[in-house]
Amino acid sequence: MIKPMVEFCASNMHHGTQRIMELFQEDDSVEVIEYGCLGNCGECYMRPYALVDGEIVGADDVDELFLAVQEALKRQKADREALDKLIDDL
Repeated sequence: MIKPMVEFCASNMHHGTQRIMELFQEDDSVEVIEYGCLGNCGECYMRPYALVDGEIVGADDVDELFLAVQEALKRQKADREALDKLIDDL
């Protein structure tokens, strides 16, 4: 099974995302990647954010971002499972 990917922008670390990136790196169920730039400069400037399997997930602070990323991971997993069930039922 492919692990979900959580991507962080090095340019966004001034918002404190380094701390939560390190927390996600301890989780073997996700793949964590840090890039120099993710190309979302407006989002990056305004607030902490990460990409969760390509979806922008942002929040007002890093603690909220941590929870929002966890929620996005759960939601995306549920979506994949529902799709798999639908395909199996066909």
